[in-house]
Amino acid sequence: MSKRLILAINPGSTSTKFALFEEGNLLFEKTLRHTSEELSGYKKITDQFHFRMDLIMKELHAKKIDLSGLAAVVGRGGLIKPIESGIYEVNEKMINDLRKGIMGEHASNLGGLIADDIASSLPGARAYIVDPVVVDELEPVARISGHPAIERISIFHALNQKAVARTYAESVDKKYQDLNLILVHMGGGISVGVHRKGKVIDVNNALNGDGPFSPERSGGLPSGQLIDLCFSGKYSQAELKSMITGRGGIIAYLGTNDFIEANKIANSGDQKAMLIIEAIAYQISKEIGSAAAVLDGKVDAIILTGGLAFQESHVERIRKKVGFIAEVVVFPGEDEIKALAYNGLLALDGKIEIKDY
Repeated sequence: MSKRLILAINPGSTSTKFALFEEGNLLFEKTLRHTSEELSGYKKITDQFHFRMDLIMKELHAKKIDLSGLAAVVGRGGLIKPIESGIYEVNEKMINDLRKGIMGEHASNLGGLIADDIASSLPGARAYIVDPVVVDELEPVARISGHPAIERISIFHALNQKAVARTYAESVDKKYQDLNLILVHMGGGISVGVHRKGKVIDVNNALNGDGPFSPERSGGLPSGQLIDLCFSGKYSQAELKSMITGRGGIIAYLGTNDFIEANKIANSGDQKAMLIIEAIAYQISKEIGSAAAVLDGKVDAIILTGGLAFQESHVERIRKKVGFIAEVVVFPGEDEIKALAYNGLLALDGKIEIKDY
């Protein structure tokens, strides 16, 4: 009996990552980087579908992969309706919601769409998503914004935060459900999640206007000044949304969304660039302090993850400010690809409940 192949696909704001597994064993992994110039020609995220799909298929063909052996294609979940943590089989309702972007636009919306497109062409292959960015475990008090017309919502890097939290728990020989953790995912967007006993009870909306600024997002802007911009007549609605997500943050200040490049510019003596990279660590640290208050100061660990965690100077700036709260642990990069494949294998083996959307 031939071994089952599982393809995991993780479209991010500035990259497309995918990997092929044979049962639980990694065969190969690939990260395709996308510059802001490459993506600037697409008005909507879903317009990038064929661009990203073609890149994936080109790499698979170059590796001479026999796609007929695929048992499951598992994509990163996107901005669908708020749902509980878990694995979901892609269905028509989900596809429609991903295409419409009912909760907003993000590259993760492409995960389920690409997974379905590949799986639907292969007999017996199944398409899944796991822990989409709209996983919602917020407590009622965390939903209060300050005005009844606006409710705080849960949009964050749920897949990586959950995977890294479980990895950390295993490393200290404890259960995720027994720990109080602050998880900081630092990538194209930045989310700071408050994990209390296995649930993310509070988190900033990392997509469209909350928390720290990031390589390409503005984070929480002063609301009064933002309103003035909206009615200034200088910008369209689309341009303003782009300022918040896509063209905000470091790229707005320095013209690049590459954090490594931004640090090189700063270290070359550019004082403006140095101020910006110090400010991003400053804002992340403030958010961590707020998260600690949610946990009444009872924090087992502060965990830094995502691409920005590879930058040691950035990590040390944060550690210096928040190390008094709890131990700062670093898991650079992300564990999302492995988490996608692992959940896909559990689903194929009937060891995890496959939920309906």
